[in-house]
Formats: sequence, structure tokens, C-alpha cells
Amino acid sequence: MSEKLRCGSGSSSSSLNSISLETEDDQTIAGILAEDENLKADNRLGKRLSHLDSIPHTPRVNGEIPDVNDATLDHERLSERLVTYDLAELQMEGDGNCQFRALADQLFRKSDYHKHVRRQVIKQLKHHKKLYEGYVPMQYKSYLKKMKKSGEWGDHVTLQAAADHFGAKVCLVTSFRDTCYVEILPNDKNPTRELWLSFWSEVHYNSLYATGDVPPRVPKKKFWLF
Repeated sequence: MSEKLRCGSGSSSSSLNSISLETEDDQTIAGILAEDENLKADNRLGKRLSHLDSIPHTPRVNGEIPDVNDATLDHERLSERLVTYDLAELQMEGDGNCQFRALADQLFRKSDYHKHVRRQVIKQLKHHKKLYEGYVPMQYKSYLKKMKKSGEWGDHVTLQAAADHFGAKVCLVTSFRDTCYVEILPNDKNPTRELWLSFWSEVHYNSLYATGDVPPRVPKKKFWLF
């Protein structure tokens, strides 16, 4: 599943370098967003799949990872649904950052910007504590500290925070038995774009496209595939 990264004790110099790189990364992404009109969503998937019914979304932390048999059945169910709706996945690395990678791909067409997306989600969670703390069954500061770490799995609380921060409707095609589709809407604004993800329940997220529209990608790490 997730490859947990070790936290080493770096020097103050390395910390400053890390902060500088993060700032440059955010500035680069901001420049891309300002200049690249192609990143604006045309919501073609939403128009084609507007007949799908969503269940009410309640943010939640991750549940238990299913056993191998249940996970296999869930994956088969998800795969069948993707075929039914003529959808295809751009596979994200299984390094624990898959949710943020999938969001970054949908937002910027670059999954490598997952660190930027995670930072923005954490800022949203930190600055709007009252919106989210009721969904977190642990000390909120501890939750934020944990979720800041690269490799920490995102959950449905971070998805809600992403929807709120980016003003986007997050559309999940899921492996859930009781529903195939979940919409996560921004709390206080009308969404200006749609982000389409597949969710293999409690295991993995990928970025979704219409079949035939998946952009080419050179794999770097092992994918979550059977």
C-alpha cells in the first residue's frame, strides 16, 4: 500500500532550502495557472454523466483497509463501472500520495505537483478548523501534523478541503457496493470546475478521463494494479 517515509533530522540549512523550493514550486504553479487557459475544465465528463445520482457526502477519515478478497472484488466492481461509463484511469503511483497526485493531475495536468496540492489542503484545514474538526476523531493538531507528511494517505476530509480551497466539485467514481458515484461540493461557493477521480475504496485514487483521452505518461514507480 503506502510506503511510509522516514523522517530524518535535517539541518536548519536543509530546512531553509526545502522552504525555498516549496515557495518556488508554488510560484511556478501560480504562473502556469495564470497563463495556461487549457487547464480550465470544460466539464465534458460532467455533461455526459449528468444522469448519475450522488449520495449525500459526509467527510470522514479513512476506514480499515479491506482484506485481499474484498479488495479484489472492489477492484473488479470499480473496473466494470469505468467500462460502463466509458472512463479510463491515469494511474497514480502507490506511494501514499495518490489522492493528492490525482487532484494535481486534474488541476494542473501534472501529478508531480502533489506537494503543492497537499500544502494548500493543509492551509485550508488549518485556517478553517471549525469546518472540519467535527469529522476528525482525534486531536485536530495531531491530525494536521500527520496529514502534512508526504506519503500520508488523504481521506474524505482532505477531499472536502480540496473542494473548498480550489472551488471545485470533486467527482468520485467508486468501488462502493451501495453507490458508484459521490459528489463533493465546495461549502460556500459554486464550483467553477470539476475534478474526476476514481476511488478504489480505502486503497487507491486515480485520475479519470474519457476513454481515449488519457494523456501519455511514463511510469516511474510501481502502480496499484492486479
